[in-house]
Amino acid sequence: SQLLLPTLDSWRAEYLIANILTQQRPTHSGTAFVINGVLLVGGSGTAKTSSVLMYAAKFDSTVQLFKRINFSSATSPSLFQASIETECDNKIGKDFAPPQNKKMVVFVDDMSMPFVNKWGDQITLEIVRQLIEQGGFYWLEKSQRGMFKNIRNLSFIGAMNHPGGGRNDIPNRLKRQFFIFNMILPLSIEGIYGPIIRHQFKVDAKNSGLTEDVKRVIENLTSATIKLWELVKKYMLPTPAKFHYVFNMR
Repeated sequence: SQLLLPTLDSWRAEYLIANILTQQRPTHSGTAFVINGVLLVGGSGTAKTSSVLMYAAKFDSTVQLFKRINFSSATSPSLFQASIETECDNKIGKDFAPPQNKKMVVFVDDMSMPFVNKWGDQITLEIVRQLIEQGGFYWLEKSQRGMFKNIRNLSFIGAMNHPGGGRNDIPNRLKRQFFIFNMILPLSIEGIYGPIIRHQFKVDAKNSGLTEDVKRVIENLTSATIKLWELVKKYMLPTPAKFHYVFNMR
């Protein structure tokens, strides 16, 4: 269940993420800056999380770290701030950064999940925006409350579902901090699950011990499951009374 198989789409996503997070661009004043945020938007089963995890698996741990934070409706600003602070060391004065001058990619999964209050705000996302936009946040300790803490050497990747249908959107002030692109369902689902099943049953082994009838069932299992999924998705549509009728590839 933990296996990650690259597809053409996930490879494209990895390529875009890597280039966007490392590409320097000149400003009008001539100085270079780096876009340090990428946001993947897509439905369930479009390999948003898998693409990011495959990208992070290639990191050199002596140079770059990876921090994954899963947002939920219960995630508070203080929880997010604490999870970032635990990964950073004090450098000089009010400057903090990951240890040993390493860089760190912070992956915020399910970014649109935090609770929307009665004024329409998602306060957890406001502190995310502050960290990206202003490069830090304020001390919460009583003796230093109100002083700004600078956090260096961070890049950000976010993932979220398409808004609508009961799912939250995120504020435009946060969106503008990211390079945003859409993820689609893999073109070849058979190419993902077929090899896994054949390997699990050792179909291609000379002495697999399986009869030809069983091998034929195994070969057709993936395509039959996909057809069943498409039928269920077509006829068992979500309604206000059955809003949970959302069947993704998994």
